[in-house]
Amino acid sequence: MSELEEKKIQAQQSAPAATPAATRPAAAAVPAAPAENEIHPRMVTIDEFHKEMERLKNEEKMDMLELITGEDWQEEGLGCVYNLWSTDTGKREYIKLVTTDRENPFLPTVSDLWEIANIYEREVFDFYGVKFLGHPDMRRVFLREDWEGYPMRKDDETEQNNPLRMTNEVLADTTTQYDRMPDGSIKETTNVVFTPEDYMVNIGPQHPSTHGVLHFRVALEGERIKKIDPKLGYIHRGIEKLNEAYTYPQTLALTDRMDYLGATQSRHALCMTIEKAAGIEVSDRVQVIRTIMDELQRIDSHILFFSCLCQDMGATSAFLYGFRDREMILDIFEETCGGRLIINYNMIGGVSHDLHPNFQKRVKEFIPKMRQGIKEYYDIFINNVIARNRLIGVGVLTNEQVRNMGVTGPSGRASGWHNDIRKRQPYAAYDKVEFNEVVRTEGDSYARLLNRIDEMEESLHIIEQLIDNIPEGTFQTKTKPIIKVPTGTYYSCVEGSRGEFGVFLESKGDKSPFRLHYRSTGLPLVNAMDVACRNELIADMMAINGTLDYVVPDIDR
Repeated sequence: MSELEEKKIQAQQSAPAATPAATRPAAAAVPAAPAENEIHPRMVTIDEFHKEMERLKNEEKMDMLELITGEDWQEEGLGCVYNLWSTDTGKREYIKLVTTDRENPFLPTVSDLWEIANIYEREVFDFYGVKFLGHPDMRRVFLREDWEGYPMRKDDETEQNNPLRMTNEVLADTTTQYDRMPDGSIKETTNVVFTPEDYMVNIGPQHPSTHGVLHFRVALEGERIKKIDPKLGYIHRGIEKLNEAYTYPQTLALTDRMDYLGATQSRHALCMTIEKAAGIEVSDRVQVIRTIMDELQRIDSHILFFSCLCQDMGATSAFLYGFRDREMILDIFEETCGGRLIINYNMIGGVSHDLHPNFQKRVKEFIPKMRQGIKEYYDIFINNVIARNRLIGVGVLTNEQVRNMGVTGPSGRASGWHNDIRKRQPYAAYDKVEFNEVVRTEGDSYARLLNRIDEMEESLHIIEQLIDNIPEGTFQTKTKPIIKVPTGTYYSCVEGSRGEFGVFLESKGDKSPFRLHYRSTGLPLVNAMDVACRNELIADMMAINGTLDYVVPDIDR
């Protein structure tokens, strides 16, 4: 090494350390805005619960028990989240109730406040084993009476405890009611469902006019219906349990397979819930496309309602008229996304395909043809004296009854209850269009029929306003390869073909939901059959059944 190089190295070693350049202060973290659909259930103690729920119903006018979601929070315990809604004021309330006793979980009933709680609480008992104190009928409603365990619990060993059974299920004619005594002990009382003296007729589960595998046990007094006990669960596929192991995009396919006549609407609700919770924005184009497709789906559903009601009542020609018109909608669906019944169209962040070049033309051609079809429905069936005699004044539900039983959609609005989500809580493009909420006050089978016919007219009016005003833009927002929803609890709902379809989502921040529960449109409807059919003729049961218009896979999730 030269003398010059050596002096340079010595100088570098003896020089003071360089002062680091000043760094720019880091920007303060911007807190994420709370999701629009995030809910914060209020914890209530077991001792205070019933009194508080009574106050909410009477003082806060919470006329609707929207949903009861059973949950297993593991270390925290078992319990429920209650969705309450005042359809008069629009206010919502969410209550959380938990018990830490996993061996003997007891919670107070609210079936004495809202009739719909009778079947909601039985659903929670069936899948989580929670027994509701004061509930008059703690039988399983979906699973076999001899089922072992509670499959929605996180630690349940379903397959090990339940080998394939080849024996017929024995149906229970008695049930147990649990009540807490002043000394804290639990008193068990046996209640009778049907007595040996009851004359029983079984309708279903293989009956064409139950529109699916559904079993009604019907007690008769002569030809008059004395009581109906619905037995569900013959089509059970465990969709809500499967969702706990699926990623969010994977959960979408299952919604189409519940209410297959409201496939786009159900999937719209799930996508909307995930998008709002995860902060994913969709374009105006997507919002309008979803609105048009939802209304086409509503017309499709109401046509099939009309057709099947006609078939149930022996009017085969009218049945064929309906299927002729429905085919036009299915052709539009098929050209748009390849599906006719199972649509698979809505995706997280948008839709799977942009509109077909022929979409607007075919929809605009469909509208006048459908209006002509509706006129023919009146001529061939609705104004027919036989149909009127069999439907008018039959299967009446009052305004108070439909609120108490959560009967939403056209069936609830036929009894004067204003509950249309599109009006009460607008979503997608419903705040950009004008339409009427179809409401009648008679509450009978004929009013339920007319409501759906009028709703088809309103759907055509909505589509007319949008079909030439579809905005430009992307049909799919780019999302992360793996979608995770922030920790929290979320609820969103849409107006399905049969009423309110809701999505309750609880996330722990993972790529799969911790709990994903659906507010079925059909479960309240089938639950209302007992009230609607009491003291009616057995010959009128299928007309009442048809005008309530449930879809069985939507009931049995």
